[in-house]
Amino acid sequence: MSGELSQGVIKRIIRQVGLECAAQGQTLSETLVAFMVKAVVLDPRNDFNMDRILTENDMRDLIQLCVTRLLDTTNPSLSTIKMQVYFDMNYANQDDLLSEQEHILEGKLAPVVRAITEAGPCAQEEMENVYQKIVTYVLLRSGLGSPRDIEAVREVTAALQSVFPQTEMITFASLSKKDKEQRLKDLAMLVTGIRLYNKQCQKGGSGIDDLPAILNEAIPSATQTVDERLNSCQLLAHRYTALLESMQEDPHRYSQLSAFKLKEALFNVRQYEGFLCILLSDAITNAREVESLGVQFEAAMLVLKNTMKDKPSIESRDVFPLFMELSKLWTGFQDAKLLLSFLTNMTDNLQQFSEIQSQLFPEEMLTSLLEGVTVKSDEERKKETMGTRVNVSHFENQEWLFPETTDDFDELLIQYHGFCAHSIGVKGLTLVGNPAIGILKHKEKCYVFSSKEAAYIFAQDPDKFIQLNVEKAKEYPELIQLLELHHQFEYLVPHAQVRNANKCSMKPPPKRDSSTQTDTHILPPTIVRSYEWNEWELRRKAIKLANLRRKLTHAMQTDLSHMRRENFTQVYLPKDVGTQTKRDNSSNVPRPQIFLKGLRGGPSPTTHMVAVDLTRPLDET
Repeated sequence: MSGELSQGVIKRIIRQVGLECAAQGQTLSETLVAFMVKAVVLDPRNDFNMDRILTENDMRDLIQLCVTRLLDTTNPSLSTIKMQVYFDMNYANQDDLLSEQEHILEGKLAPVVRAITEAGPCAQEEMENVYQKIVTYVLLRSGLGSPRDIEAVREVTAALQSVFPQTEMITFASLSKKDKEQRLKDLAMLVTGIRLYNKQCQKGGSGIDDLPAILNEAIPSATQTVDERLNSCQLLAHRYTALLESMQEDPHRYSQLSAFKLKEALFNVRQYEGFLCILLSDAITNAREVESLGVQFEAAMLVLKNTMKDKPSIESRDVFPLFMELSKLWTGFQDAKLLLSFLTNMTDNLQQFSEIQSQLFPEEMLTSLLEGVTVKSDEERKKETMGTRVNVSHFENQEWLFPETTDDFDELLIQYHGFCAHSIGVKGLTLVGNPAIGILKHKEKCYVFSSKEAAYIFAQDPDKFIQLNVEKAKEYPELIQLLELHHQFEYLVPHAQVRNANKCSMKPPPKRDSSTQTDTHILPPTIVRSYEWNEWELRRKAIKLANLRRKLTHAMQTDLSHMRRENFTQVYLPKDVGTQTKRDNSSNVPRPQIFLKGLRGGPSPTTHMVAVDLTRPLDET
């Protein structure tokens, strides 16, 4: 089957299985359905051949088998797979969890930060509004109280005014956006440190919980809960293992008991045990960090008190770093509280996947079946084989590792999650291996065994037993995750899955838009301009330099020229000019100017009028 066709067919099958399960009242995640499709295809009992194109009948059979298994609520294997999918989709280590929480917080504060940083120089009233937004940002960023708590808002405002008065808003508005964001974070830390100091001095602290005391009480309780469930889980695994060993020795005694179901139940509790061990380790690490934070917080508070003691005024450079340190330590307490809440929720939610144990194998039933059977714990099995070890001389072509001959022996990466490499494929049991017997290094991978005999048998043909373990994982698909066999079945994964160096995760790959830009020249140029590849050119330059050594520069000065300054002249370039060959002209006739004399009369009764013509002649115009 071609890869492209296979992807399209599998996606259609996954979608159809999900729709049929939803029609019967079971809404399942696509990841769970995809894993179940893979498990059904892998199971050799279903006789699906991936080397040929699936017919319509094959797809109908595959869909029906998947729906049947997904709706079977009495199947321990389905509960184990659901547990694995849930853990992979929800579990995150401390760094990832805190990074995600910081990203969520930044998203919530983004509108407030945007309103503050985008505000430029403005009127006094608008400046006051921006200052109030800074108070809100500081309160939300610190997580110490609610903006609806009037007393907490007053404390934050007073603390902020002591380190950032409103008169500095003009300077703040002139900063760049990046500098404003950094300034806001620094102000939030300073105000948080001041409020914590005031709370210690009983001068405030509204909305601030006593996190050290809360954590010191809650962490031991949570750790005890995880430890109790882990012990119950391990006890159940020991009893199932003893019962299966007894069934293999005397099959007729337990004819009414299904070995297949019992193995599925064993794998369920072993997977539950593995997840609880991870959570318990995280809880213990968290407890140690809280203890260390408590010591550092008390020491930092003592130094701050001694610095502030009996001093009416103090330099900001002396106390600001101390306030910042208090804020950082308090953030550590808040992170520890978040991690504790996360671990508690994970522990409670994982328990639902192991409840099927009490339904299939009640306590009364197990007690009656185990009459006369010795139940051994993992530690007891290790003690029984502690004095035995592999004789290296019996295996010339095999490499065996022992504690006294191997550096970092405890840090070796053991295959199959530390279970015996022989008992998985041969017996279908997950027996804890004992490294003291000897670790077999085969093809750069390390294997441990539960007994010396199992080690000898496995070492005779390791590839054969490795393949047996792979075939066993095809029958019980939950073993792929339990024994960390993802590299063996990578070619059948229908969707791209996130993987790192140590484990395979079923989380969908994160997607985001991104862009990159490469500078034309990141480094300064290293071209040597004076370099010459031509030998004759180098010789010419050498001869020229040799000639220059015999040359002298002479200079003289006369009596008339000494003590005179240097003169220089400047020539102005001719400017562009233009000429015109045609000229417009005009002419006009003289204006007539005639004056009359005697119009008003005189002493005589007769009027004598004289006309005077003063018009200029044409030749004068």
